[in-house]
Amino acid sequence: MHKKGFIFDLDGVIVDTAKYHFLAWKQLANSIGIDFSEAQNEQLKGVSRVRSLEKILEWGNTSLSEDEFMRLMGLKNDNYLNYINGMDESEILPDVTKILNTLIEKEQGIALGSASKNARSILTKVNLLEKFQSIVDGNDVSKAKPDPEVFLIGAQLLQIKPEDCIVFEDSVAGIQAANAAHMIAIGIGENDVLHEADFVFKNFTEISITFIEDIISGKIKKEPKNLSIDN
Repeated sequence: MHKKGFIFDLDGVIVDTAKYHFLAWKQLANSIGIDFSEAQNEQLKGVSRVRSLEKILEWGNTSLSEDEFMRLMGLKNDNYLNYINGMDESEILPDVTKILNTLIEKEQGIALGSASKNARSILTKVNLLEKFQSIVDGNDVSKAKPDPEVFLIGAQLLQIKPEDCIVFEDSVAGIQAANAAHMIAIGIGENDVLHEADFVFKNFTEISITFIEDIISGKIKKEPKNLSIDN
């Protein structure tokens, strides 16, 4: 059987920490007099912490000194860590473990490709760390999604060519990064949001073992996309 590389995003794919990011960002934004909605939080999915705070400041038409900016980034992370400190295996999203175990049984490459700098800590708390051969997180990259750097490093660590890799993502930026890396992009979420993906499933319960086997065997390939550019 062919060996492929399967690269997973973390937040919203393996576990749902988006709710904790929202609470932590809202707490920060409100502390400096900026309103922050769940719709705005959706725009921060897959975005680095630095860029997320920059966007919040833009929405609030607010500027900060560099020292205050760094202080608030640290505060946000502290608040987020307080929320995720109580995480356990019950927070793993449905059928994620089934798919990971299937890939392990079929001796496939498995990597994490996440913007989160807390990825290793979260995987440890939910008892999934040992299932990943390689982990690439926010500590390992200099360019945020939609740049493909995080996925290309993941492929390199797995020693598998990018065109033989498959990415599971829940964010538009992540899907765009997977496409830029010429990897099969599988969206986890809503089709109307993740329509740039090659395939979209609401969650892993919709992904069959046969589908995974067909990807591994090469029956399912990345199809060329006819992308139009708006002038």
